Amino acid sequence: MKPEFLSQTHFTGVRLLPLLAAVAVLTGCAMSPSWLPSSGPNYAQVDNATTSARLSGIQIVDVNDKVTRKLLEGEKRKLFSESFGSSPQPGYVIGSGDVIEVSVWEAPPAALFGGAALDVRQGPSGTRITVLPEQMVSREGSINVPFAGQVPAARHTPRQIETEIVRRLKGKANQPQVLVRVIRNNTANVTIVGEVANSTRMPITDRGERLLDALAVAGGVRQPINKVTMQLTRGNMVHSLPLDTIIRDPKQNIVLQPGDVLTSLFQPLSFTVLGAAGKNAEVDFEAQGISLTQALARAGGVLDSRADAQGVFIFRFEPAETLDWGGKQPAMTPEGTVPVIYRVDLKDPATFFVAQSFPIRNKDVMFVSNAPAAELQKFLNIVGSVVYPIISIQNATN
Repeated sequence: MKPEFLSQTHFTGVRLLPLLAAVAVLTGCAMSPSWLPSSGPNYAQVDNATTSARLSGIQIVDVNDKVTRKLLEGEKRKLFSESFGSSPQPGYVIGSGDVIEVSVWEAPPAALFGGAALDVRQGPSGTRITVLPEQMVSREGSINVPFAGQVPAARHTPRQIETEIVRRLKGKANQPQVLVRVIRNNTANVTIVGEVANSTRMPITDRGERLLDALAVAGGVRQPINKVTMQLTRGNMVHSLPLDTIIRDPKQNIVLQPGDVLTSLFQPLSFTVLGAAGKNAEVDFEAQGISLTQALARAGGVLDSRADAQGVFIFRFEPAETLDWGGKQPAMTPEGTVPVIYRVDLKDPATFFVAQSFPIRNKDVMFVSNAPAAELQKFLNIVGSVVYPIISIQNATN
């Protein structure tokens, strides 16, 4: 009686394998059972994410040329040369708080400053040089010159101040000539802060200091160049560019102006890759950004033995105005963003051209789903781990 029962079990076990395999093909591949081990959703489960009860408003967007161009258009950074211009300021302009020195030349016989108790020196051909004491430009923007009165100085160049003093001394001094020299520049400065060796203030001169000059004065950046972004604040305008872009494009090394604030920002950018990829990890990338092709390469590609090449997904929160939603306003999160799943079909050769331009952003999540055959293999492994011990016991008993 016992051998007969075992024989029946052996028969049932052998016949059960094809049946279970067929069930797996019909049910397990199209929609992986929740009890089957998995690193994440398969293609069909992601495709049904729009009906998710946990997060409403999920949009699934196929990655194509139109979508990529739209993303690149919205992500395009305005260059410094476009935002601030590249022409130098017309000469150094004195401001309230600057300390200046005024020197006056008189042709002999010097009459006006002849008896003044000032620093008087002898110039060529008997000309008389009178050096007035250093003085700070007042809050009202003027300086005091004997016999010339209160001379406007703020918002004027030294040459303009010289011309005005000469005009006021004509008829009083003998053929006067004037030189205005800046002793201390307290107003025309650029402030450099952030990830630099030494935060500092750099005075602006007539030479026309540029952005990289300021960075050199601050001792350079403390982080790798390709991971640093330079932010320039001028008045109410604030723009930023990767430092690598400024170095490679001389037009972006613009002339600075008084009051500019240059901030060196170290922004560690990264995306996370999960699923059937070469590695599951958080991957850093440069400030100038990377494409989908580069991201896949840094993730080790997709696993040929597991991955569904049609099931590569990018999970991202997008601003509502980023894409064209077909005239319908999608549901948004409380932060005003739209949860978007970008679907990538790597079995389409055209996708590899588009992927060279598709931008990866900070905090993106890339997920590579398992292929249906991989799900079937896991299912059969589980069945085998249950059935084969029974067959082994039967054979041992026989």
